[in-house]
Amino acid sequence: MALHHHSDGPWRVRVDDEEGTPCGAGVLLDDRHVLTCAHVVGDAGAAPGGITSHVRISSVACRPEWSRTAQVAPGTWVYEPGTQRGDVALLELDEPADCGIRTTLWKAPISGGTVQVYGFPDTAPFGMGTDARLAGSGHRQGEWGLLKRVRAGDPWIEPGYSGAGAMAVDGEFEGRVIGIVVADFVDGDAKAAWMLPTETMLTYLPRIREFTGGDRTDELGSSHGELPGDVLGDPLRLALTQELTRLLDSDWSGTVVVGTGGTTAVGDSWLVRLVRTADPAARATVTDAELTGAPGDTVLGLGAIDAAYDARGKSVADVSGYLTGRFGLPGGDAHEVRRQLLRRRPPACLVVGGVDRAQDPEALVEELLGQLAARARSRGVRLVLGFEGTPPADLAYDVSLDPEPLRGDAARGVTAAEVQTVVGQLAAAEDTASALQQEWGVRFFAAPRLPTRAAPRLRVRLAVARATEPNPELTAVHDRAVDARAALARFDHDLRRMIATYQDLSAGLELHRVRAARYFGDEDRRLAEQHAPAARALRTEPIDLVAARKLVGRYTDEVNRRIEEG
Repeated sequence: MALHHHSDGPWRVRVDDEEGTPCGAGVLLDDRHVLTCAHVVGDAGAAPGGITSHVRISSVACRPEWSRTAQVAPGTWVYEPGTQRGDVALLELDEPADCGIRTTLWKAPISGGTVQVYGFPDTAPFGMGTDARLAGSGHRQGEWGLLKRVRAGDPWIEPGYSGAGAMAVDGEFEGRVIGIVVADFVDGDAKAAWMLPTETMLTYLPRIREFTGGDRTDELGSSHGELPGDVLGDPLRLALTQELTRLLDSDWSGTVVVGTGGTTAVGDSWLVRLVRTADPAARATVTDAELTGAPGDTVLGLGAIDAAYDARGKSVADVSGYLTGRFGLPGGDAHEVRRQLLRRRPPACLVVGGVDRAQDPEALVEELLGQLAARARSRGVRLVLGFEGTPPADLAYDVSLDPEPLRGDAARGVTAAEVQTVVGQLAAAEDTASALQQEWGVRFFAAPRLPTRAAPRLRVRLAVARATEPNPELTAVHDRAVDARAALARFDHDLRRMIATYQDLSAGLELHRVRAARYFGDEDRRLAEQHAPAARALRTEPIDLVAARKLVGRYTDEVNRRIEEG
């Protein structure tokens, strides 16, 4: 009997019609089951009620090759034509493949990274692979993750790739199947495609649970799947939802602290709802009408949140364990998990609720979340921390969405329109300051700290206060905005002073280098030995301007002395 050999990706199979014409691809789960697209089965004429009940499955990674007939397992054909929903089917082989493999479908973030897919286009019936970049999805509807072309000129996904396993080729999930290709898009030079993530398929096909691995996106809240009702009708919850959506749907990075308790009794239902609009599993339980009919800035793109966890009653080890499983990290203690998350590429988007209701909140912040919060902005991480009470005083964060009312002066009234103008000016100033910080502030040692963004919280309170105008809180919002702009002005002044100092030192160093070369030539060893550390001090980040000033001064003084001595 011939020995059975596998090449790379032994789970790769081709789905043909009964006559042997290729219709698409599939993923061999074990000797009896293949996962593919429902429309591939339909193209082969074997959809429920079709002209036949069987397709043919052929190996492409096994030697010797094998071929088996198969049919749709009862209740596992999911297809909604004309939508970006479902399109998955589980096939049962009539005879075992005798291949001996077992494939795990991994629940993994889909916000970024690269996958490889292997399909069977008309021009390559024996198969062809290509790479694609995960891009989440900006849609307010559907449940397909977007794939973008990595390199112009490479083969691209086309008919014949549907049903192909999407295998991660970088990051922590390298070599693991995380979904299947469901459709392609070509419009001239514009090319894209879509995949169905593992979590979505699992929602439709509970039978494949035994073939899945990894942790869920959403472990926030007491129930799973459905969107909490009666959330957006409340002005406060609506405003909180919209502010957090704007942050997470932009290129912003950093830590945002949200309040879910206090005197407002706002709760966390709004946060749970927002997380689930991005969750691949929950998307399969929500209609497109629910998503598209929601108010603006209340729905996140599919996959926008990589992980969400409820820390209430949980230990540091519990939280670390979830993060390890969800992101496929090597693991270790909380310090190691924190370090791995900060180094992860692409940077993570993470929500942790009920931080102050964990088993040991102080340990959770000290060992894991505190340093994540402090370094999130510089590492591109987006971190949302929920507190039912007051966050620790020493916790670093970039935005506070505290729902508590602000106390204002009832004797001095301002209109909602006036406050909206001032808050809008503040938001623009915060964007400018953030850009300046990204360009220059990160380059300097002991640079002034960028003030916490105040506009998001002030917009939340403005949305509530304007509903009952006149309201003394409008005055408080106005005054907070004015104070915040003053703090930004001080930050801008201090940072620009450092920039000017750096530019003056750089210009002075270069001027004296040119003078020295003119008088003594480029080969003067003594001057070169003093120039090198000064130049290094001005280009090694974080730049210590105090130390650089001394080194530059030492060099320029020496150049001047040598010139004066002739």
